[in-house]
Amino acid sequence: MSTQTPDSFEWTDLDRRAVDTARLLAADAVQKVGNGHPGTAMSLAPAAYTLFQKVMRHDPADPEWTGRDRFVLSPGHTSLTLYTQLFLSGYELELDDLKAFRTHGSKTPGHPEYGHTAGVETTTGPLGQGVANAVGMAMAARFERGLFDPEAPEGESPFDHTVWAIVSDGDLEEGISAEASSLAGHQKLGNLVFVYDDNHISIEGDTATAFSEDVLKRYEAYGWHVQRIEPALGGDIDPHALHEALTAAKAETGRPSIIAMRTIIAWPAPTAQNTEASHGSALGAEEIAATKRLLGFDPERTFEVADEVLDHARKALDRGADAHAAWNKQLAEWRTAQPARAKLFDRIVAGQLPEGWESALPAFEAGTSVATRAASGKVLQALGDVLPELWGGSADLAGSNNTTIDKTSSFLPKGNPLPEADPYGRTVHFGIREHSMAAEMNGIALHGNTRIYGGTFLVFSDYMRNAVRLSALMQLPVTYVWTHDSIGLGEDGPTHQPVEHLASLRAIPGLNIVRPADANETSIAWAEILRRHATDPAPHGLALTRQGVPTYEVNPEAAKGGYVLRDSSTGTPDVILVATGSEVQLAVAAREQLEAEGVGTRVVSMPSVEWFEEQSPEYRASVLPPSVKARVAVEAGIGLTWYRYVGDHGRIVSLEHFGASADAKTLFAEFGFTPENVASAARESLAAVRG
Repeated sequence: MSTQTPDSFEWTDLDRRAVDTARLLAADAVQKVGNGHPGTAMSLAPAAYTLFQKVMRHDPADPEWTGRDRFVLSPGHTSLTLYTQLFLSGYELELDDLKAFRTHGSKTPGHPEYGHTAGVETTTGPLGQGVANAVGMAMAARFERGLFDPEAPEGESPFDHTVWAIVSDGDLEEGISAEASSLAGHQKLGNLVFVYDDNHISIEGDTATAFSEDVLKRYEAYGWHVQRIEPALGGDIDPHALHEALTAAKAETGRPSIIAMRTIIAWPAPTAQNTEASHGSALGAEEIAATKRLLGFDPERTFEVADEVLDHARKALDRGADAHAAWNKQLAEWRTAQPARAKLFDRIVAGQLPEGWESALPAFEAGTSVATRAASGKVLQALGDVLPELWGGSADLAGSNNTTIDKTSSFLPKGNPLPEADPYGRTVHFGIREHSMAAEMNGIALHGNTRIYGGTFLVFSDYMRNAVRLSALMQLPVTYVWTHDSIGLGEDGPTHQPVEHLASLRAIPGLNIVRPADANETSIAWAEILRRHATDPAPHGLALTRQGVPTYEVNPEAAKGGYVLRDSSTGTPDVILVATGSEVQLAVAAREQLEAEGVGTRVVSMPSVEWFEEQSPEYRASVLPPSVKARVAVEAGIGLTWYRYVGDHGRIVSLEHFGASADAKTLFAEFGFTPENVASAARESLAAVRG
């Protein structure tokens, strides 16, 4: 889609009419369903229309086009801002979809949902998340360019595009936006543009209740290019001024850009404009009728769209087709010039892994002691050479998380003084910004064509939780590397010792938690996560030890989530011990004690409850025979996960309170994580079964 320059910019009566149509469609949609957020969609209509019709490169006929610009609507409550433009531009939405706004099964849910509505790039609603998603998309766009076309002059690669985001006061009040915007400025993401809806209204009224900082000075301090445009006469957005600012922002390639627009919420509704009521309530039939009269529409008609308006707006399809064809020509020339990179591009787009990649995976010698965080680091370094699309880092904990895939290559912009700085580097330094790291990883995954991971301590997953939940909601293939997974981290004490975290994270639908018992399970876990990237996308959280744990022989069935690590000497076991992570060694040692007493004991390692539950009933029954009622689960966290596995006669060796500051050996002994206590629990379970 060819964009207009300021000199060639046209704003016709049909453009104005299309914008007013979008305003009234938003008002009618909310009025029909009886709830929603009409005001911001009304005031933002000129900005969204200008982006979709005059500025952005996109093809409504192919919402997944690799060469498209990305658009993020961070204030997801104003979803009609996006839906009306998707309808007008010719995406898959039609007028009946707007009439079905916020109703069950419609394509127009209350907040935009990725994968549900064509043209929606990310699920937004929790404020600030879209800000960080957009930053992640901009990071991914730069890394993608480095994979496929690093030598091309600026702006001349088929992999050059812009990430546009509308952001609100609420977004910028949330702390996550400060984290993400700070990183974006540090990374000099010149392919990122925020359009800030400075409407001075929040649910509680004027933003003077809670928000008085100079936003543009804050962003200037972050290293952003800042602009402000004033409203046109009467208070509406001035499309000419906005287009000029958008053009200048796109031309600023050395810094991210933010454009502040002073808007009047619900403009031009006669009495509802500039009121908090218009933020989250229907305007009412009389107010909508008055607004229609003011704009020259029939007050008796609802969802009015003139044929000439729709024909005019849907020329976006023709512009999109032209832009797509020009890009295809550019891509074909690139393919001819770069056949090896074209082959890499095709493999990655198809979601495939390179032939023979598994041979790069390390296997660890049984009998050695290796921390699973260290094993994970070795896996990442081994895969670096064979999977160039794999990249990531941590929230300033790379040395502890073992997340450095390449020590010589840091994802940092031109001009950064560090010797390993490379704008296309493999190792990402997210900084001490866990929440935005998770949301940026979501944006990277949404952008596509790379595989991202990011690490911190498991206890700090609390900071990340909202973004992790959205990973699961969108089923994004991101990998969280959470280390220091129990009281085994030792003397740092209860502030750093996760207790409730494993169970809490397992409670998130669609999130797979993997807590490997040893180095070989860690290698298998990484392999399984990578295999699932395209065929069964989902977020994964790896929970890894700080301390060394015994290494067992390789067993590929670890990829099934649960398997028999040590079986009973008596055929059908008398008791089953189920354990994860560093506690598997306790179950193995307890088995030796029980077997010496003549108790047939099976040890089941269950690195991933979620993977295990995917297996067939027959497989699960072969691992946990229903006839064996005596069971013990062992995990150094709260026992919530394990009640369904141990049953009425089982026992759980768990930690139902916070830890303490002491070395790992002392804490495990004090809190009952010993082979003797596990064996004792097994005897109790056997006694309960026998009555």
